[in-house]
Amino acid sequence: MAFVFCFGVSLLLSVWSTATCSGIPEGALHMECRDRYFVLAVDLSFTGDEPLFEAVGKSCTASSCGAITVWNGITCAATWSSEPLTSAVTLTTRCVQLAYETFFIFYYYCTDEVFFTLLFQDDEVFLFNFNLTVTREGREDSYALHKSCSPSLPWSPREITCEENYMEVSVRSEVACPARTVKDDWSALKPAHSSTTSDWQVTFQRNEEQLPPMALSDARKKGYAFGVTDGRLVFRTPYGQPESFSTEVNGVPVEEVHATLFSRQSWVVLMVDLVTACSMYEGSYDDSGYMVWQTPEVPYRSLYGTQLNIGLNGELVAQPVAEDRHFVVRNINATVQISVPLTAEGGYRKSFVLGDLFEIYVFHLYLEQILADEDRVETRVRFQRTLSTPLLPHPVFTENQTVADELSFTVYLGDVPEDMELVAVYLNGDEFTVQFMNTRSHNITKVVHPNNTLGYILKVPFDDPVVLLQFSDDAVLHYELNINYTLTILPENEPFYHLTSVMAFIDASPPAFDAVCSKSGISFSRDHRPYDSLWEISIGSDLLTPELAAKHGYIMSNDSQSLRLMVPLFSHGYKYNGVSLKGFCGTFKILMRDHETSEVASSTIKSCLFSTNELILCSTLGRLTVVADMSLAIPSGVLPTTFNMVDKFCGAKEKDGTRALFSFPINTCGTTIELSMGNVTYQNEIFYSGSSRVHTDAVERVMVQCTYPLVSLHRLFTTFRFESDTAGIGSIIHTAQPISDMQSLTIKPTAALQTTPAIPAGLRMHADHPSTRYIKVPSFHKLASVVKRK
Repeated sequence: MAFVFCFGVSLLLSVWSTATCSGIPEGALHMECRDRYFVLAVDLSFTGDEPLFEAVGKSCTASSCGAITVWNGITCAATWSSEPLTSAVTLTTRCVQLAYETFFIFYYYCTDEVFFTLLFQDDEVFLFNFNLTVTREGREDSYALHKSCSPSLPWSPREITCEENYMEVSVRSEVACPARTVKDDWSALKPAHSSTTSDWQVTFQRNEEQLPPMALSDARKKGYAFGVTDGRLVFRTPYGQPESFSTEVNGVPVEEVHATLFSRQSWVVLMVDLVTACSMYEGSYDDSGYMVWQTPEVPYRSLYGTQLNIGLNGELVAQPVAEDRHFVVRNINATVQISVPLTAEGGYRKSFVLGDLFEIYVFHLYLEQILADEDRVETRVRFQRTLSTPLLPHPVFTENQTVADELSFTVYLGDVPEDMELVAVYLNGDEFTVQFMNTRSHNITKVVHPNNTLGYILKVPFDDPVVLLQFSDDAVLHYELNINYTLTILPENEPFYHLTSVMAFIDASPPAFDAVCSKSGISFSRDHRPYDSLWEISIGSDLLTPELAAKHGYIMSNDSQSLRLMVPLFSHGYKYNGVSLKGFCGTFKILMRDHETSEVASSTIKSCLFSTNELILCSTLGRLTVVADMSLAIPSGVLPTTFNMVDKFCGAKEKDGTRALFSFPINTCGTTIELSMGNVTYQNEIFYSGSSRVHTDAVERVMVQCTYPLVSLHRLFTTFRFESDTAGIGSIIHTAQPISDMQSLTIKPTAALQTTPAIPAGLRMHADHPSTRYIKVPSFHKLASVVKRK
């Protein structure tokens, strides 16, 4: 692939003053005077791909002079190129250079036939006249362009220009005699001395070979240009002429032309020595971010040092200023080496897609050397060179900035060139255009960096439907997002795709509660996690809900941040063990169940030591455990020696002053049974004895009872086994009055239970009875049908 480059047109458009011309849209035409040349730029979006520039001079009209071409552009001090990377053309002329198209026109005339540069006031004022012809939709339109310029710097005695496609030397017409005689090569004098004509002729010296003289008209036909102004003589030549010669100086290729202009006037020979040499070094890239260009100091070696001015796009600054802008200037073996950083302002950068993403940097280097010979005669040598890097890889990158706790993917796409833009993103195969992304749950943010690159921050929540989710056996959530970024190069809209894949892993194990013991119960708490919806919380088999908490007396608060549950002591769900007069252990369990299967995945179990003055427990296995305070049931001054239930053989397991601990099967120890609608109540009474007798003159009586719902009982009235789905509700009743007769029937412990078709309401029975077998009591009305004698 071939590339033709010019300097940064976009920069020119931004800084040049806008010239207005009738019929030309504002901003489409730019004209500017520089220190030695005039610049004209016109936008191709206005002119089309092939604008035509025609010179207008005092000796010809535009039609008779003809269009400015590459050939006559060279002969009239022009560089000419086209720019495929922008929608513009630049004609830079000393006559012409096409780049935007931009003409850089130096302050000399072109040829005798083409006079579009008019000189006034001793090389100080120059007038430029053009016709611009554009073709649109088959119609040609012509526009007249005019500009006058004056050099901003005085002319040096000798000025040499090394342009892109030609080299030039101009010398002042009047030069002071040298201070001393200098030995020089007089070989050019021989053809001048032997000449028989007074017409001006030119002879060339190629290496050590002296070539035959030729008339100026013949020299012009070969592409050489000669001109004389009021104060200067100008010689211009394209590169690669047969009379020039190429060599290497310190490894740098150099092309040199040594021309001698002479005329014999009788016995006087007028001679002007015109020597120009230019570095042909094309530049190199040193892989460290610099474009390097070199030129040897010969044949213009200065005896008083060399002053350098350096810049881009025709703008010169002194060497120290350039170095402050990160240019690197070295003098190695009499060779000047200029290193231009890729980040230099005024450079031009372009992206390309050739499978992968590449970039190229282009710089229009402008270098001026100011030298002085032994007579301190100043020579200015100017170089204008377009330097371009090879195609350099420019990989964009992605960085996974996801924080799993934020439950959202955050992916950064970075180092995107400024001449590219993101237009679409594919997320797991679904396309989303950038302009509509921020209307959804996912969004993208553009970031502009100081180094002229762009970044894009993509955010996609884990719960977005486009995200792939897997749940592993080890309770880990796997989130996956495959991303295909679609970028385009401007202005061609050439697409480039960048693919990446990001994953996030979250430990989705069942949540655990923090548990704290207090005197009044156990408090559970946990912070919410967004994926906790995978689990359900239950107390036993019941799902924990506000209704369940209210039913059992739990104190529950559940907001957006956390769940807190206070379970008062003796609430539903507690398990008790280790009961003694000193205290007991209470245990509460919270279960975490799989949301879909309801299988128990984990549990939080908390056991705490509690102490209480009184306690009664009615277990599901039919055991009554009670710690009772008998202080008000014992007369003052009496020290009890024993405590027992109705059955005097059921004594206390522990006693401590007026407190006693009992634990016995609920249907023993003289317990009576009371049946009522839906419930069965087991009741007993605590007695004490002192001084070998049982006191009956107690201040109060201490009754204990356990009540079970009939529907939860599996076995009833059996000496073998007691079962209940739920624990019974226990009560310790302190009363100063005898218990009034309830509307029930009391069965003495020695009485046998009779099987009857039905048991009347209010049936009272003693628990001591002959052995019977029981299957299950579904309701009170069916009780009689399930009680049978053994």
